[in-house]
Amino acid sequence: MSSDGAGGPALFIGTDTDYVALVRPELDPGDEGVRRAAEEAGVTPEELAGSADTWAVLFEQDGEGDGFELPGVRDAEPAEFARRLRDELAAADGPFTVDGGAVLRLDGRPSGTDAYVFTAHLTPPDDAGTPLTVETGPLSAAALLADLDTFLGSLA
Repeated sequence: MSSDGAGGPALFIGTDTDYVALVRPELDPGDEGVRRAAEEAGVTPEELAGSADTWAVLFEQDGEGDGFELPGVRDAEPAEFARRLRDELAAADGPFTVDGGAVLRLDGRPSGTDAYVFTAHLTPPDDAGTPLTVETGPLSAAALLADLDTFLGSLA
């Protein structure tokens, strides 16, 4: 599922309880909560909101989740990952892997008609010795392709 619910581009792969997501959150300096937090921190709302250019990976498995930032990642890198995932999924007739670099690898395998199960292999950049694995439930290939198109359009 792709969404702008985080206030910026977001690509969610999975279900409500088992997912991996690439997000670039954006805070609105005009939001009441942001203004209140800025006041408490002694900074302007614009300073607190920042430049909104930091990508993050969020994940959840069986109700337990977390995330980590991807410092230095530009929009081109998540876009390229999404393009490769889209290409593999559109052409897939069996298992496939999309390598997203040192922190993310996604393995997809068929699960019934027009559905795939994904296993995300995550390695937080600040803890390279602790890889994490998230397995999603079956996802509609057609719905994920539509989400990938929406995500890529949000980065254009």
